Amino acid sequence: MKDVNSSETNDETKPMGSCFRSMEKSELEALAISAILEHRRLIVADEAVYEEWTRAAADPSVSSAVLESLQHEYAARQKKSEAQQEELSEIIDALGYIPDVPSDSDE
Repeated sequence: MKDVNSSETNDETKPMGSCFRSMEKSELEALAISAILEHRRLIVADEAVYEEWTRAAADPSVSSAVLESLQHEYAARQKKSEAQQEELSEIIDALGYIPDVPSDSDE
Protein backbone atom coordinates (compact mmCIF):
# COMPACT_ATOMS: atom_id res chain seq x y z
CA MET A 1 0.00 0.00 0.00
CA LYS A 2 1.34 3.42 -0.94
CA ASP A 3 0.61 6.63 0.97
CA VAL A 4 -0.79 9.45 -1.08
CA ASN A 5 0.60 12.89 -0.28
CA SER A 6 -2.39 15.18 -0.72
CA SER A 7 -0.21 18.11 -1.75
CA GLU A 8 0.95 16.04 -4.73
CA THR A 9 -2.42 14.65 -5.76
CA ASN A 10 -4.99 17.34 -5.05
CA ASP A 11 -5.81 19.64 -7.91
CA GLU A 12 -6.47 23.13 -6.56
CA THR A 13 -9.32 23.58 -9.05
CA LYS A 14 -11.28 20.53 -7.88
CA PRO A 15 -14.16 21.16 -5.52
CA MET A 16 -13.50 19.75 -2.07
CA GLY A 17 -16.06 17.43 -0.51
CA SER A 18 -16.16 14.71 -3.12
CA CYS A 19 -19.10 12.34 -2.81
CA PHE A 20 -16.56 9.65 -1.91
CA ARG A 21 -15.54 11.41 1.31
CA SER A 22 -18.68 10.24 3.11
CA MET A 23 -18.02 6.56 2.39
CA GLU A 24 -16.51 4.08 4.82
CA LYS A 25 -12.83 3.20 4.27
CA SER A 26 -13.67 -0.45 3.53
CA GLU A 27 -16.17 0.63 0.84
CA LEU A 28 -13.68 3.09 -0.61
CA GLU A 29 -10.93 0.48 -0.71
CA ALA A 30 -13.16 -2.00 -2.54
CA LEU A 31 -14.25 0.75 -4.92
CA ALA A 32 -10.63 1.80 -5.51
CA ILE A 33 -9.55 -1.77 -6.27
CA SER A 34 -12.45 -2.17 -8.69
CA ALA A 35 -11.61 1.15 -10.37
CA ILE A 36 -7.91 0.22 -10.67
CA LEU A 37 -8.81 -3.11 -12.28
CA GLU A 38 -11.19 -1.32 -14.67
CA HIS A 39 -8.44 1.19 -15.50
CA ARG A 40 -6.09 -1.68 -16.36
CA ARG A 41 -8.74 -3.24 -18.64
CA LEU A 42 -9.33 0.08 -20.39
CA ILE A 43 -5.61 0.53 -21.02
CA VAL A 44 -5.34 -2.91 -22.62
CA ALA A 45 -8.38 -2.26 -24.83
CA ASP A 46 -7.14 1.22 -25.77
CA GLU A 47 -3.76 -0.19 -26.76
CA ALA A 48 -5.43 -2.78 -28.98
CA VAL A 49 -7.42 -0.10 -30.81
CA TYR A 50 -4.32 2.08 -31.14
CA GLU A 51 -2.31 -0.82 -32.57
CA GLU A 52 -5.08 -1.57 -35.06
CA TRP A 53 -5.20 2.09 -36.05
CA THR A 54 -1.41 2.29 -36.57
CA ARG A 55 -1.40 -0.98 -38.56
CA ALA A 56 -4.23 0.31 -40.74
CA ALA A 57 -2.43 3.63 -41.25
CA ALA A 58 0.62 1.77 -42.54
CA ASP A 59 -1.47 -0.26 -44.99
CA PRO A 60 -2.12 1.68 -48.21
CA SER A 61 -5.07 -0.58 -49.06
CA VAL A 62 -7.07 0.60 -46.02
CA SER A 63 -9.60 3.26 -46.92
CA SER A 64 -9.55 6.71 -45.37
CA ALA A 65 -13.05 6.05 -43.97
CA VAL A 66 -11.75 3.05 -42.01
CA LEU A 67 -8.78 5.07 -40.76
CA GLU A 68 -11.06 7.89 -39.69
CA SER A 69 -13.36 5.43 -37.91
CA LEU A 70 -10.42 3.92 -36.01
CA GLN A 71 -9.13 7.37 -35.13
CA HIS A 72 -12.54 8.39 -33.77
CA GLU A 73 -12.80 5.14 -31.81
CA TYR A 74 -9.39 5.73 -30.26
CA ALA A 75 -10.23 9.35 -29.38
CA ALA A 76 -13.52 8.29 -27.78
CA ARG A 77 -11.72 5.63 -25.74
CA GLN A 78 -9.19 8.20 -24.58
CA LYS A 79 -11.98 10.49 -23.34
CA LYS A 80 -13.58 7.57 -21.48
CA SER A 81 -10.22 6.61 -19.96
CA GLU A 82 -9.59 10.21 -18.90
CA ALA A 83 -12.96 10.39 -17.12
CA GLN A 84 -12.38 7.03 -15.45
CA GLN A 85 -8.89 8.06 -14.35
CA GLU A 86 -10.27 11.29 -12.85
CA GLU A 87 -12.83 9.30 -10.87
CA LEU A 88 -10.13 6.87 -9.73
CA SER A 89 -8.02 9.81 -8.57
CA GLU A 90 -10.92 11.17 -6.52
CA ILE A 91 -11.50 7.76 -4.93
CA ILE A 92 -7.82 7.40 -4.02
CA ASP A 93 -7.71 10.97 -2.68
CA ALA A 94 -10.70 10.20 -0.43
CA LEU A 95 -9.19 6.88 0.65
CA GLY A 96 -5.81 8.44 1.38
CA TYR A 97 -3.69 5.65 -0.05
CA ILE A 98 -3.37 3.37 -3.05
CA PRO A 99 -4.55 -0.11 -2.04
CA ASP A 100 -2.63 -3.22 -2.99
CA VAL A 101 -4.17 -4.71 -6.10
CA PRO A 102 -3.24 -8.13 -7.43
CA SER A 103 -1.65 -8.19 -10.84
CA ASP A 104 -3.61 -9.80 -13.65
CA SER A 105 -1.37 -12.87 -13.40
CA ASP A 106 -2.33 -13.30 -9.71
CA GLU A 107 -6.05 -13.53 -10.44
